[in-house]
Parts: sequence; structure tokens; C-alpha cells
Amino acid sequence: MADTATTAPAAAAAASAASASTDAPPFQLGKPRFQQTSFYGRFRHFLDIIDPRTLFVTERRLREAVQLLEDYKHGTLRPGVTNEQLWSAQKIKQAILHPDTNEKIFMPFRMSGYIPFGTPIVVGLLLPNQTLASTVFWQWLNQSHNACVNYANRNATKPSPASKFIQGYLGAVISAVSIAVGLNVLVQKANKFTPATRLLVQRFVPFPAVASANICNVVLMRYGELEEGIDVLDADGNLVGSSKIAARHALLETALTRVVLPMPILVLPPIVMSMLEKTALLQARPRLLLPVQSLVCLAAFGLALPLAISLFPQMSEIETSQLEPEIARATSSQTVVYNKGL
Repeated sequence: MADTATTAPAAAAAASAASASTDAPPFQLGKPRFQQTSFYGRFRHFLDIIDPRTLFVTERRLREAVQLLEDYKHGTLRPGVTNEQLWSAQKIKQAILHPDTNEKIFMPFRMSGYIPFGTPIVVGLLLPNQTLASTVFWQWLNQSHNACVNYANRNATKPSPASKFIQGYLGAVISAVSIAVGLNVLVQKANKFTPATRLLVQRFVPFPAVASANICNVVLMRYGELEEGIDVLDADGNLVGSSKIAARHALLETALTRVVLPMPILVLPPIVMSMLEKTALLQARPRLLLPVQSLVCLAAFGLALPLAISLFPQMSEIETSQLEPEIARATSSQTVVYNKGL
């Protein structure tokens, strides 16, 4: 979190060196480009974070972006650098490097890779006429991907042993598979359903299974934060202390986003597809069903992800009076911030 601790003289020099841009706000190192106090501001911010174009940023471009931000931090910017260039550099850094460790996040587990790498899994989850084996496979693959995304984007201010990751991963996969298989068995045994109704209900089975497992996934994958606490910072980015209460808030906020996230992804496509399948085009060309379903899932995923993660700011704020007494005594600030994780 050292990026936020810019000295006043260096910041002033850097600000004067950066040329004014007609359409970009004044650059602030380590701060979001858009206001985080409103849902719309957070939505705009996370659209940058999940921009899949950042997946194609080269190593050289990443180094240049990091160096540009370092030059700004130390007041050594070359003349002619615009606010837009600085915001672009920070967008690249935030999309690729972990905010706590400054290490590169593996491409499939970045938030910018969540939609491209996750959409095929969503399509598999929503395939009709699932067998027991296919249900287990797609739930396993989905929770494996989620576990890696949760771990890669966790709050990493405290070390987490590999054993915790394995425990969380196994717990999430077992919960997802158990719920999905159990619901499918119940639907199959529901004699009151007509075959058409049973097929429709089966299409909605993935949502409660995924939503429940997502909560387990987040809690189990990040349980170490509850035991050790997470770092809280003052307005200047200085470390105040480690708080277990802030960790509980972080996990609760993240878990809520993981419940909201699959709603549009796993509920809207079955509704849309049940209507599209009745059209003359798809009835005459059944081979188009899978491509059309893939496009519907992609659209739902693209809408759901920024909406869900925009519910809370990544750097969340909390009053010191709500935290441990030692945290309140350690700072004169009324509020502190913590990295909620994604």
C-alpha cells in the first residue's frame, strides 16, 4: 500500500508536471478515477478493473506503467505527461498486480479474466439434460475457478498457508456438488412435475447450488483473515494495525457480492433460452442452440460482474469506533480503510 503514501512536495511537483487533460480528472496516485461514494462511481471504476483488454498488456507496457507511477510518486515526471496517461497506467497496474503484494495475478484468475474464462463454465452449468457425472464435473470446475479467483484477489496483508487454501477448496467443491446433486435428485423424484416443467426447474438448480457454495468458498478460502485480522490504514495510507472486525466486514461484503453475482448469470439465461427455443429459427436449426446460449450467458456475465462487485468499494471505509480498542487508540483518524478484496 506504499503507493498511497505520496509526500506532499513530490505530489505537488508531479501534479504540475502532468499536463491538464480536457476530459480526465486530476490524477491521484492510488485513488480510484471515479468517486467511490456512489454506486455509479464504483460501477465505472470496476469496468476499468474487469476490462478484458488489459489481458493483452505486454510485460514491457506493464513495466512502463509502473515506472510512470513511480516517477509521479517521486516528482520526477517527464514534461508532457497527461492525466489520461497516468490514469491509464494506474488502470493497467491495478488490473494486473495485486494491491497488497504487487505481484502479478495469473491471467485466468484476474477480475479482467473472470468473464472470458468463466463464461464457458457458465454455459456448461446451464446445459439441459445434465447427467450426474456432468453435474459433478461442471460444479467442480466452477468452484475450482472461483476458489482460485478468491485466493488470487484476497486481502494479502497477512500470509496464508497452503493448507488453508486446500481446506477451503475442498469445502467449497464438496458443498457445491452436494447441493447441486441433491437438488437434481429431488427434481427427478418430483412426480408432480411434467417432463417440460422438470426440465425447466432443472435449469434453475445451478443457482442455489452456486450461490450457497460461493459463500462457503469465500469464507473457507479466506478464513485465515478472520483468525489473523487484516491491515487497516489511515487516510494517508499509513498502517494503523490489524483488525479481525475489519476482516469480518471484508468477508461479509465479498460473500454478498458472490450471492448477487450468479443471480443474473444463472437465472436470466434459462428464462431467455426457454423463450428462444420456441422460435421458428431455433426449432428449425437446433445446432444454433449452443452458440445462442453461449452469447446469452456472455451477455448476462458481462452485466452481472460489474454490478455485483460495485455493491461495495474495494478499499472500504470503517469508523475506528467500530473496531478493536487498540485500533482506535493507535490513530487520531475517525475512519480507517481496508482492502476488502474482490
